[in-house]
Amino acid sequence: MKFIYPAVFRKTESGGYSAFFPDLECCEAAGDTLDEAIDNANEAARNWINVELEEEEPSLPYVSDISDISTEDGDIVRNICVNIRFYEGWDE
Repeated sequence: MKFIYPAVFRKTESGGYSAFFPDLECCEAAGDTLDEAIDNANEAARNWINVELEEEEPSLPYVSDISDISTEDGDIVRNICVNIRFYEGWDE
């Protein structure tokens, strides 16, 4: 199953990037480069979604429209796509 959530990437004072997901509470990532931050954000979102799906009653948040996300000058908003494979025996 494919999940797509927007992430906001912000340049840090040290020259790296931090990232957060407006829709995924407390889901954050960072990297020395934008590419590294994107990779780390993908992993953070995958982990966040996996943990939620393991709950007895999973509740995934609605996806914000990129135009509705509050940003600061210089922020970069990218959709992060996470593919999660469900194995036999998983009950929808």
